[in-house]
Amino acid sequence: MKDFDAAAHLSRRALLTLAAGAALSTRALAQPYPSQPPRWIVPYPAGGGTDVVARMLGESMGRALGQTLIIDNKPGGGTMIAGDLLARAKPDGLTVGTVDTSTVALAQHLYKRVPYQPEKDFSYIGGTTRFPFVMVVRPTLKANTLAELIALARSEPGGLKYATPGAGGPNHLGMELFQRKAGIALLHVPYKGDAPALQDLLGGQIDMYLVNTAASLPYIKSGKLRPIALSMARRSAALPEVPTFAEAGLADFESYSWQGLAAPAGTPEPIVARLNAELNKALASDDIRKRLADLGIEPSPTTPAEFTAFVKAQSALWGEVIRAANIKLEQ
Repeated sequence: MKDFDAAAHLSRRALLTLAAGAALSTRALAQPYPSQPPRWIVPYPAGGGTDVVARMLGESMGRALGQTLIIDNKPGGGTMIAGDLLARAKPDGLTVGTVDTSTVALAQHLYKRVPYQPEKDFSYIGGTTRFPFVMVVRPTLKANTLAELIALARSEPGGLKYATPGAGGPNHLGMELFQRKAGIALLHVPYKGDAPALQDLLGGQIDMYLVNTAASLPYIKSGKLRPIALSMARRSAALPEVPTFAEAGLADFESYSWQGLAAPAGTPEPIVARLNAELNKALASDDIRKRLADLGIEPSPTTPAEFTAFVKAQSALWGEVIRAANIKLEQ
């Protein structure tokens, strides 16, 4: 009988322990999210377009979440340093980060060693923005339309020079695709960023540049650079008079830089859904839409599933372009 009583006592203690553990777990799960300020990793330096957008959206989302989102700039490695930090972070919703074309659609095709797997290591929250590309030419180039530019390139195979802000980026790959679509050959001149490339274009050392509207708008509006065509499906509100490539005669050509928000793989779905909802609310606000438009940037809200599918499709598209052009980069 004593043995029975002892066993019963132990059973009651075990049940009480389990109940207490379950109660603690329930209370932990019931804690409001976020319980502390989340970190937003940005793969570029402070002050650039990506940083400006992250701070703009983070401020709005932080007010809705009741916590300040802390912007953490981690540039370098072709955005892979930030991508690696994000992939290895704890999946508790307290670390998110900007991912872009380079981070999750290009890196795995350009480099032998990438410290993360875009299709496995991230929970995609949603799209944030698109940076439209516009083809601009030096003012003295004898080409006022896309048809004239293509005709000039065909008359001088390999003679016309185009700039990019670096090899293997969206601008470079966009120009590789453009050459294939147009049946022309151009000479690639890579620079270290938009600023030096634009200066040489203004100086006449370079003939053309497929550049984001945010960087080129001041020069276009002042008449220092001539816009030829916009590489988006529809015209940009920032440059309403500039035709798309399709309108200018080259069908099935789109090239732009895009960005989105992601968290580490395994982040709970309710948290991903909450972050997506607040992100899309921020992107829909009149104030943020106007501030983005002033920079020539377009909001790009999506669901998590839509952004996940978009990343996969972009990886397939640009992976094929990279292989066809035989582009390989060293870290």
